[in-house]
Amino acid sequence: MAGSKVAHAVLTGPSVVKEIVIAAGLGLAAGTLWKMHHWNEQRKVRAFYDMLEKGQISVVVEE
Repeated sequence: MAGSKVAHAVLTGPSVVKEIVIAAGLGLAAGTLWKMHHWNEQRKVRAFYDMLEKGQISVVVEE
């Protein structure tokens, strides 16, 4: 009684080039999101100081 042959997937080691490309892509995506967040915060701060300079807002509490 001979057992039937079952085709198994051949497991290979990690592909260094593929891992470098994936890591670079993820790094660029994360960096882009971080810069967009940073630019948005800068825009908010700049708008705050522009309004403060124009006298539209004040940091002094009115009584």
